[in-house]
Amino acid sequence: MGRFKRLSPALRYLALMGVMLGASLAVGAGPSKLSRELVSIPKGQSVNVIVQYRVPMRAAVAHAQSVAQRGTTVRSLGLISAVAMTVKSESLASFESNANVAHVSLDHQVFETSTTTDFYDQAVNAPYAWSAGLDGSGIGVAVIDSGITDQGDFSGPNGSRIVFSGNYNNDGISNIFGHGTHVAGILAGDGANSTGSQYTKTFKGIAPNANVLSFRVLDGAGVGTDSTVIAGIQAAISMKSTYNIRVMNISLGRPVFESYTVDPLCQAVEAAWKAGIVVVAAAGNDGRDNSFNTSGYETIAAPGNDPYVITVGAMKPEGTATRADDLIASYSSKGPTPVDHIMKPDLVAPGNLVVSTLASTSAAIYTLFPQDQIPMDYYSTTGGDTSSATYFILSGTSMATPVVSGAAVLLLQQNSSLTPDQAKARLMKTAYKTFPKTSTAVDPITGIKYTSYYDIFTVGAGYVDIQAALSNKDVASSNVGAAMSPAVSRDKNGNVYVVTSSSVVWGSSVVWGTSVVWGTSVIQGTVNGNSVLAGSSVVWGTSSLAGYSVVWGTSAPTATLAATADDATVTYYGEN
Repeated sequence: MGRFKRLSPALRYLALMGVMLGASLAVGAGPSKLSRELVSIPKGQSVNVIVQYRVPMRAAVAHAQSVAQRGTTVRSLGLISAVAMTVKSESLASFESNANVAHVSLDHQVFETSTTTDFYDQAVNAPYAWSAGLDGSGIGVAVIDSGITDQGDFSGPNGSRIVFSGNYNNDGISNIFGHGTHVAGILAGDGANSTGSQYTKTFKGIAPNANVLSFRVLDGAGVGTDSTVIAGIQAAISMKSTYNIRVMNISLGRPVFESYTVDPLCQAVEAAWKAGIVVVAAAGNDGRDNSFNTSGYETIAAPGNDPYVITVGAMKPEGTATRADDLIASYSSKGPTPVDHIMKPDLVAPGNLVVSTLASTSAAIYTLFPQDQIPMDYYSTTGGDTSSATYFILSGTSMATPVVSGAAVLLLQQNSSLTPDQAKARLMKTAYKTFPKTSTAVDPITGIKYTSYYDIFTVGAGYVDIQAALSNKDVASSNVGAAMSPAVSRDKNGNVYVVTSSSVVWGSSVVWGTSVVWGTSVIQGTVNGNSVLAGSSVVWGTSSLAGYSVVWGTSAPTATLAATADDATVTYYGEN
């Protein structure tokens, strides 16, 4: 039950991009309009880009069609005034000289962020909401993922609660991977396939009567691109009023290569947030990655690096209903974010060894991880050791994300007038903030020991607590961006501190101040009126400033990449 294999999203991405990025990442910052990955692309190479324009979309598309490589199509991304296209590398210079072009980014590949127990609902006090009659009724949730199969746990009194299903990956297949179905089950499954006298456990989602909208942006291997994700987000925003979409779940990501202020994927999630949709994104599963000597810090994935959205890390329920013994998953990505140094994650939630809905036994995820199939006798008095055809185990921040999405749904059902910023602030302030100072995990295959510190860059504002959030009546500012995650900086002595602003709720308020929202266990003292992070030397594994050289650089980490995918793999395991 406890072991499963998983490729590191960051390394898998880098391997797939191959030599092209190997040449470009090793250079310094490029021209102002071109992202740094596009510098020094070899001549004659085809490259997929997203071009943000300063002109109306009709003119932007016309220009794109004139520049795009012959025989390829262009995709309009009006949500961010951009066009996705394939061009020859020789054409990149023309964008730099065009006054109508704002910025050009690589159309990056993105991945689901699971790494391959049924106690996740109790750990976050979801039963309190259900007893109060809150189950997500009337709220629509957009799941930006690999598609969702209605295998029985998404039915409602009026038929299927999957009220919309669209494919934005252009492969014509509804759900051949299975990741999205598992995510949706954690968020809104009603446990129909495990309810009855013969069942000893019922696998129920956090908001078991919410309506789910499936936006398929990942292919059969759980891979998509920035442009397919943006297309899905764009479609979801257009349907907001029709389906009362109040929450968007994004359990996918890719490495950060440029500031969120120009990253097209970040611009898309910000557009959703500003349209009134609470966006919840996975932190990523690179918390064990020490490639840049940061002990897993600065590994937050995009779009979880955007300060508007709620970014979620993963906890381990430890096989019990109480949260008192829960520990952070060592693979959960840690902040601050690359490039912008935004304080992330915002929250943590159960995400390890989670049992949830299986699309079908023909789904790719089922055959990829046979060790994560669960026997019927795990939750039923019938079936013996036959593998379940309706439930499956996965771990990762992908699984933690829908727990928080579900919490947001319940909060909005209780008070529909809350804005995304108010919902985020409420969830962060009321989060459970009692943690040990450290914990260790040992990889069962390699024997490598990982030590986790429960600082602000590991657990954020704390462990989401649905009962506390629903019981609290504090309402933060309704201004868009009022709950933006703050940046962090350091002074000349190496002290790390939170950069706050009077325009955000945790600027100077007694109710919403940093020590209240993030807790005194991770913040102490002040530097020029700003809260200093406790244990900053422990965070970076050194008491000298040498430990800051990568994290506090002026740009994202650089690397020269391997030419073969086989050389760039890593194995992660679920932690018991």
